[in-house]
Amino acid sequence: MGTVAILGVFVADTAYRATRMPKMGETVMGTSFALGPGGKGSNQAVACARLGARTHMISKLGQDDFARLALDTWAEAGVTPHVEQRADSYTGAAFIFVDDATGDNAIIVSPGAAALICAADVEAHADLIQSADVFVTQLEQPMDAAMRGLEIARAAGVTTILNPAPAADLPDGMIALCDYVTPNETEVEALTGIAVHTEADAERACIALKELGVKTPIVTMGAQGAYLDGHGLVSAVDAGPVVETTGAGDAFNGALAAALSEKRTSAEAVRYGCATAGLSVTKAGTAPSMPTREQVDALLS
Repeated sequence: MGTVAILGVFVADTAYRATRMPKMGETVMGTSFALGPGGKGSNQAVACARLGARTHMISKLGQDDFARLALDTWAEAGVTPHVEQRADSYTGAAFIFVDDATGDNAIIVSPGAAALICAADVEAHADLIQSADVFVTQLEQPMDAAMRGLEIARAAGVTTILNPAPAADLPDGMIALCDYVTPNETEVEALTGIAVHTEADAERACIALKELGVKTPIVTMGAQGAYLDGHGLVSAVDAGPVVETTGAGDAFNGALAAALSEKRTSAEAVRYGCATAGLSVTKAGTAPSMPTREQVDALLS
């Protein structure tokens, strides 16, 4: 097993299913509601730990019921938390709309206490980051914290993964600290100005990312799979009917980190990520949909 350190956010997912999104000022009747654990960093940590990696989560929580949900979720998955609980803030929450017909989603995230994570908090965990095989972060916590984590990891020779979600302008030099950057079609267009619909589009976007300093760009393309620079499109893995796509990107990133921590090749790691994502969309929810190593290995065999 490898060791993965993840800097990110936990939020409580409040998921509403309906036939369509309401217009401004309108109320529509939903078909279901679910409350569960979420947040990109937390979801990725759960996915990573369920696949067998020694997984550490760096974050901040409030002191409330949602914080207990976070700690219980990590304990069940085998994630080791490194968190400060703040009485002066709240644990993050997310509004998730899920389209009944397609399983597609739209999300609003309020990170709460995790919005208070700063570079000094990351430096306090420098030993943990430096001792990891892989360091992963996203853009739901403040940018300076993500930047500092990547700097610490890169200086120590740790493999770095940036999931640039949600899409945002990145500070100068951030991309160059990344061994892997894993945008989806929306995020890669924000980074490169290239709209990605096809494999050829993804190839052009990866060239642009490499010019910015990324060692190995990967563009996740939903039902098409993931484009790995230098290897082409790695097809999605069909594990059954799609129930909900909300956690697919997090499943992919967690699996990518777990596989790379075991010194698998980039191509093997992306294939593993596609299989993990394929299984995750067959269940509702985000963290609860993350498969086990046994399930992924069985699918690939």
